[in-house]
Amino acid sequence: MDAAQIAEKTFENHLKKNSYPGRGLIVGRADDGSHWFIVYFIMGRSSNSRNRRFAADGDRLWTEPLDARKVEDPSLIMYDAMLALPGVQIVSNGDQTITIYNALREGIDFRTALNTRDREPDAPNFTPRISAMLDFRGKETIHLSVLKANLFDNSETDRISFNPASPPPGYGYGLTTYMGDGSPLPSFAGDPLLLPLKGSPKEIIDAYWSALNSDNRVALAVKRIKSDGTLAEVLIQNAG
Repeated sequence: MDAAQIAEKTFENHLKKNSYPGRGLIVGRADDGSHWFIVYFIMGRSSNSRNRRFAADGDRLWTEPLDARKVEDPSLIMYDAMLALPGVQIVSNGDQTITIYNALREGIDFRTALNTRDREPDAPNFTPRISAMLDFRGKETIHLSVLKANLFDNSETDRISFNPASPPPGYGYGLTTYMGDGSPLPSFAGDPLLLPLKGSPKEIIDAYWSALNSDNRVALAVKRIKSDGTLAEVLIQNAG
């Protein structure tokens, strides 16, 4: 099976046929090689998780409540999901986005910044913190991180980092919080997912929105980034 077949099979099995991959991010290249994409999506099963949407202003993407009166606990569901610094684009599924951003401003690297954080404290799921950085300061470099509960002792955090080579045009590397539905939810495991990024930003957002389970999808964003690391555009699809 070649890379294209693997990417399509992963898209089919891990997203289209999976009712609950949870939150997910993808970092990769446009199929014409002229720019980069960061994709981020959120899903939710509880009313608290579903009571939110994406909003954006420039490079910043964040979650906000649909109805502030119905927010039960904002601590793990309201956060900046995407931020940027000169030559650097950041995405994550929680407030560790700010941790990475502040650390980079102080000259601290991506991995060291995340060493100060742990998996989310939402027992019994202990949701992984997934993060990515696209670094244009020199040759384009992708950094990916998963912070997940240790299988033997869920009070401990496994810190897993990936630095894959840049994908060919039309492909990206992704992480999701879960492998699928369950109780408790099974944390992401294995290598980053190879996934397709074909067509325009609108075509990508349509493809991924259609793939996500219609009962559980909440919001999806696609950021298009120029080859110099600066913002081109952000597209958002919200369920509510």
